[in-house]
Amino acid sequence: MGNRKWKKRIRRAKAGQEIEQGAALPYRFENGSLKIMLVTSRRTRRFTLPKGWPMKKRSLADTARIEAQEEAGIEGKVARSTIGHYLYWKRLKRVFIPVKVSVYPLYVQRENARWPEYKQRQRKWLSPDEAGLLVDEPQLISLIASLNPNESK
Repeated sequence: MGNRKWKKRIRRAKAGQEIEQGAALPYRFENGSLKIMLVTSRRTRRFTLPKGWPMKKRSLADTARIEAQEEAGIEGKVARSTIGHYLYWKRLKRVFIPVKVSVYPLYVQRENARWPEYKQRQRKWLSPDEAGLLVDEPQLISLIASLNPNESK
């Protein structure tokens, strides 16, 4: 990402403006049980959802779908509406900025063996309870626990 875009985001954050990302909440069913996919972040290696910055001429739902392909190698049907939001602090070189993440359920229909970031990330299928234990953000734990795939399709 260009240095200019980061500087712009930092200025916006310091001015109290909201910085937003779109995230996919990938799910599928295994033997009738709901499973959630988490991926590791590149820098800290902690488990989280595939997410990214807004893309020009794309909705946040589309951004979430594209990021799921790039970061986790999965494809599927993304919900057009968010199931909620969570806040996290994005670490930059010298500052942390608050980022609001809009979460979109993604019903996984295909899982690729290789994907753009497969050498940089791990992915893992977990029960919602297990996934909740691995993520750091309390609001994200609540969103994972509240996922109702019947409402997301």
